Amino acid sequence: MRYPSIGSIDPGYQLLPSEVSRTTMATILYVDDDPTIGLLLEDTLLRAGHRAIGARNVPQALQALSHGEIELIISDFKMPGMTGLEFLGLLKEEAYDIPLIMVTGYASIEHAVHAIKAGAADYITKPVRPEQLEHAVTKALQVARLRKENDVLRQEVMALRNERQIIGESGVMRRLLQTVATAAPTRATVLLQGESGTGKELVARALHDQSERADGPFIKLNCAALPEGLVESALFGHERGAFTGAIKRVAGAFERAHGGTLLLDEISEMRLDLQAKLLRVLQEQEFERVGGTSPIKVDVRIIATTNRDLASEAEAGRFRRDLFFRLSVIPIEIPPLRERAEDIPLLAYRFAAHAANDAKKEFAGISPEALALLQRHDWPGNVRELQHAVERGVILASGPMLLPGHFEGQRFGFSQQAASIRDTSRAAESHGNGHATKDSPRVVLSSFDLSQAESQLIARALEVTDGNRTRAAELLGLSVRTLRNKLNALPRS
Repeated sequence: MRYPSIGSIDPGYQLLPSEVSRTTMATILYVDDDPTIGLLLEDTLLRAGHRAIGARNVPQALQALSHGEIELIISDFKMPGMTGLEFLGLLKEEAYDIPLIMVTGYASIEHAVHAIKAGAADYITKPVRPEQLEHAVTKALQVARLRKENDVLRQEVMALRNERQIIGESGVMRRLLQTVATAAPTRATVLLQGESGTGKELVARALHDQSERADGPFIKLNCAALPEGLVESALFGHERGAFTGAIKRVAGAFERAHGGTLLLDEISEMRLDLQAKLLRVLQEQEFERVGGTSPIKVDVRIIATTNRDLASEAEAGRFRRDLFFRLSVIPIEIPPLRERAEDIPLLAYRFAAHAANDAKKEFAGISPEALALLQRHDWPGNVRELQHAVERGVILASGPMLLPGHFEGQRFGFSQQAASIRDTSRAAESHGNGHATKDSPRVVLSSFDLSQAESQLIARALEVTDGNRTRAAELLGLSVRTLRNKLNALPRS
């Protein structure tokens, strides 16, 4: 078998059919001016299932590296013109992120020590033994590939965290971020209060990501979306046979969140009897599965969210006062978008760039007139509504620049419609309870009038949202479960 030179690679360097590779095939460059050593290196690499490229000196090695396919380098320490250690330094200067195995003589162990300190992946001594070389190559490739996989994972994590980044430079947002940074390292429960669409889950994730539990699980449970009969099982899990259909043991949200954070979304929708059980878990950090008899200890941090005034709910007897005090150790109010209009340009640009990337469309910016238009609206659906409006604008835009006309279509009146529906709904709800709001005088309506008005409001909300119950509930200031119950109570035509 001949000793190859740079530029003379041919099919003779393919894998030997009779050999089975112990690892994924790699293209490996070996640099040695001794033809005998070169032949040994080449034969060993081929038998191990790799593609071998040879070079006699550093200039030839650099020529091979310029093709960009080398995954590992094996270099002799003593070479004419430049030592292996100097070659290693040159690779760093030229930003080649390729592992290098140094080959040294028995009398040059100190060279190997210097090579490892300089960044060599490994070293082998002469005379080179095939099994020693193969082992070193396999180990170096595995380390290199794990490092690349970690880099990819790190980039994905950073991209995910950037997606979850809280955007805002207004005074209220700076104060919010400062509160999050202060509260995150503690074990205290946090109550996030704010209108629908303000980003409560985003703030909850920021609290988790900035805490010592960041590497633990982040479990979310929407108390409003689950049927009432399943909330207890979803929280605490159940044993096999606990109820009809329980064919196996299932871990609940508390068990799955052990060592991490549990987000209880829309906590105000939880039944009073379950609130008592939740309070016990918060106090004692233990619970029993549905149908179980053995207590289970957990280490879980609780973050709760609500779009209602939980203190008022507790005063009215619709929420346990003791649980309210236990949850609101650190209360955080999430400001609505109308109170931080200066953040709208930042948010709009982020949403537009993301939507353009997803749609594979060019995005050059948002005109000042369009930004002014966006800032003039109330956005009762808050950040979520702004996101949908911008995404729709990007999709409908024929050019790379978003202009006022992209937001002034038929659906852009949605903000005013939503505000009207939401305010009317709250007024009707307040009147129905016999109370006046600060924004509207007290009036007396018959039960028939109230029922009829409520039906009309629900119908209008569903019309505006194209039948989307989740968005209709947000506009009406109701939970999805409450809206579902009201729809079920309406007379069927």
